Amino acid sequence: MEFRVIELPAFKAASSGVDKNFDFSSTGVLGKFDRYFSAIVPSPRDSFLPRDFMFYDEEKQGMVWWWALSEDMDNGGYEVVEFHGGYYLTYAYKDGDEEANGRLYGEALKYIEQSEDFELDIRPNHYAMGHIITPAEVIKVQGWAQMETFIPIKLKNK
Repeated sequence: MEFRVIELPAFKAASSGVDKNFDFSSTGVLGKFDRYFSAIVPSPRDSFLPRDFMFYDEEKQGMVWWWALSEDMDNGGYEVVEFHGGYYLTYAYKDGDEEANGRLYGEALKYIEQSEDFELDIRPNHYAMGHIITPAEVIKVQGWAQMETFIPIKLKNK
């Protein structure tokens, strides 16, 4: 598998907060947050960037969902957090295919471990994240989405 290495810029994000119940229902923490950011229509200059990222907060033991804000976006009353940006190794798979995700995640960790250039950069609010990269209209037509996983890395001190 060939992996991509990208850089995400620093940004401010509205945060769902930690959800230890992984509740995507309409009354759940993640379901309400999904409704909040799904109603936002980014300006053309902001519409091409990934804006939402989901990750498991290892310290607080729950799922967190972020929506990257631009200056003109309302935070919907949600807490605003600072993301410091950084390098990420990424791969894509069919959303929901946890077997493929597990295999690719293992390959990615092995790749990073064996790399002469990179090492993991996991720290508070800087965990592996996921983002659906398939446009909503395409998901409706084909019936499935592609997920991209972002694993935080940094350059090794040489």
